[in-house]
Parts: sequence; C-alpha cells; structure tokens
Amino acid sequence: MKDIWRDWKNPSILLLSIGFSSIGDFLYLVAINIIVYQLTGSAAAVAALWIVGPLTNIVTKFWTGSFIDYRSKRKLMIVTHLVRAAFICLIPVATNMVVIYGILVVLSVAKAFFNPSSITYITILIPIEKRKRFNSIQSFASSGAFIIGPAIGGSFILLTSVEATLWLNAFFFLISAILLFFLPEKENFDKETIPTLTIGQVIHDFTIVQKFMVNNKYVSFIYMGFIIIMVFSFTMDAQEVVFTQRVVGLSEFDYSLLISITGIGSVVGALLLSVFSNKFALRFMIAIGLIMMTIGYVIYAFSWSFTSIVAGFVTIGFFNVFLNAGIVTFYQNNVPVNVMGRVTSIYQLIQSAIQVVFILVFGVIADIVSLRLTTVTLALVMLLFSFIFSVSVLKSNNKSFYREDNNVKGELHLEEK
Repeated sequence: MKDIWRDWKNPSILLLSIGFSSIGDFLYLVAINIIVYQLTGSAAAVAALWIVGPLTNIVTKFWTGSFIDYRSKRKLMIVTHLVRAAFICLIPVATNMVVIYGILVVLSVAKAFFNPSSITYITILIPIEKRKRFNSIQSFASSGAFIIGPAIGGSFILLTSVEATLWLNAFFFLISAILLFFLPEKENFDKETIPTLTIGQVIHDFTIVQKFMVNNKYVSFIYMGFIIIMVFSFTMDAQEVVFTQRVVGLSEFDYSLLISITGIGSVVGALLLSVFSNKFALRFMIAIGLIMMTIGYVIYAFSWSFTSIVAGFVTIGFFNVFLNAGIVTFYQNNVPVNVMGRVTSIYQLIQSAIQVVFILVFGVIADIVSLRLTTVTLALVMLLFSFIFSVSVLKSNNKSFYREDNNVKGELHLEEK
C-alpha cells in the first residue's frame, strides 16, 4: 500500500489539480454565456464567445511554443491558473462588452499557454508505463467535471448570482494552482542559455517543428488525422442546439436532459477505462474508440426522436473517452519532451485555423441546402475517414509506435542544431 501511495502520490495531486480546473472550465462556460446574454440580449454576442478561443489561438500559437519549451512547465501552469483566476474575478465588475471581450482574450491567451505546458509536464512527471492509466483517470475526472461543473454553476446561479458563480469559478482555479506547488520541479533551465523570444527565434522553432514532422511522418499522420476528425465533430457540436431543436424538434428541457445523459455515458466509459486500462491495448483503444464514436455521430445525424439522439450521444460520450486517452498516450510516447511545447502549439494552431473555416463553411452550406443533409454528409465522411485512420493504426508494421514500456520504438529523437 505504501508503495502504491509513493508511486501515485504526485500523479494523484496532479489529477486533483486537473479536476478542480476542469470543474472551473465548465463553471466558466455556464456563467459567461449567461452574463453576456444578460448584458446584450444578443444570441450573436453569445455565439461570438465560441470564436474568441480559436481566433486567439491562431494569433498566439505561432510563438507560445517557443516560450514554453525554454521555461518551467510547472511554473507556467501555476501562473496561467492564477491569471485566469484574477481575470475571471474582473468580469463581474466590467463596465461594458468591450472590456469583457478584452478579458476573454486574456483568458484565451492564458489557456493557449496552459494546454501545451500541461501535456508536456504530464509527460515529464508520469513514467511511460503509467501514462495510459493516468490519462484514463484524467478522462474520468474531465467527464465528471462535465456533469459536476454545470450542476454547481446552475445551482449557484439560482441560489446567489452569476457574479458570485464567477468568483467561485476563480476560486477553483486558485485551488488548482495551489495544488501544483506541491508537485516537484522536474526541469532546470539556465537563464543565461534561454534564447530571447524574437521573430528569428520563432522562425527557427518553426523549422524544428517542420523537421520533426518530416522525420516522424507516421506520428504526424496519426495526430493530424485525429485533429481533422475532431474538427468534424467540433463542427457538428457547434450546430447541435439548432439541429436538435429545429430539425428533430426537441424542447430546451429535452436538450438539457440529453447533455446530462451524454455526460453520464462519458463518466461510465471513463470509469470502466480507469479500472481496466491495462487490459486494453493502446492501438485498440484508439481504433475502437474512433470508429464507435463516429458511429455515434452517424446515429445522431440520422436521428428522428429523443430516444435515437440519446443512443447517438451516449455512444459518442462513452467511446470518446477511449479515443482521447489513447491518442494522448500515443502522442506523449512519441513526441520528444524537448520540443513538445512547440509541436503541440503548432498542431493546435492548425486545428484552430481549420475549426474556424469549417464552422463558417458548414453554417453557410447548412443555410443554402439543409442542416440535416449537411450533418449527415459530414458524419458519413467522418465515418469513412475513421475507417481509413483505424486501418493505419492497426497495421502490424506500426506496432512499435504503440509500445507502452521504456523501450518504445519509433522516430523519437530530433536534432535541434
């Protein structure tokens, strides 16, 4: 028992920190949507909230990786949580929408730093043989936050106010930052050797990332394929309120219930994976998770009733956990830590740019043709891509990329000179 606690003490603290910040993320989503709608009464102003993050990513991801890879990831995570806590506290006292959108941009920039720092620190802290289980438990924490966060937010808004809910939200990020102080510092940077963040340095780091992609074609293909499929799902998710209510005819209550049931599906899937993660091969987690999640979207696209949409959403929620835990573990095992911040930032830049284009094009086409036809087409194309992707994952000659011990094979080394 002591050995288990010793091995899992730091991972447990990190998981607790991630859990608090995940609840904070969902609290924030509930509160910010309500406060913006209360101030403006405009659905367009609320919809613009979904664009702020991807647009900020497009502007910032060019250079965040160059900053992250030469600094302590743990300290960056702490600072970004503290920045988010401080600026969320400012939202209730903001005088107009211009100030609020300015705060939202700062929060998006902080998140742009946090995500690559987080995945890199997890890779450094968690030994390779524990990563799959850690990522499975992290999925369970995130899925639980998907249910708990909105529940706390809704209850707190009813009992107090939106402003008080935002302050509670800030408190969760503060707790998350405090927990990170109890984790070890795994990196030691000599300040004299840290390059100055200049345009020349950013361009040089782009060539490093390009070299990684060229030297690691299979890893790049798998992760880019995952990004494209996730963009498909994000595009359909962005229209799900309109689709469920206008096309299928569900009420707002039905939709709220639907989201809760989906969350329960995710929690059940994540719990199962957390307990039995060592029984599932990494390749099969990714392939089965992807195919079944995509089938869930096809069921959703062809849905005609509440029951059929529930079937689709539960399938999506349950198997999305397998896919995410699998692909994150694959990524951590195949991308060198010394360039992970830069590589992650560039991948997220590409993802954000594609997301913005897809959402806009999908919205226009749905108005010209029909939302049902557009959604069905997107789901079927996504299913086709998932089969092609899964064949590449399951090919026996690619097994070395899915090893889960310290002898992971594959093109893991990158010369920076």
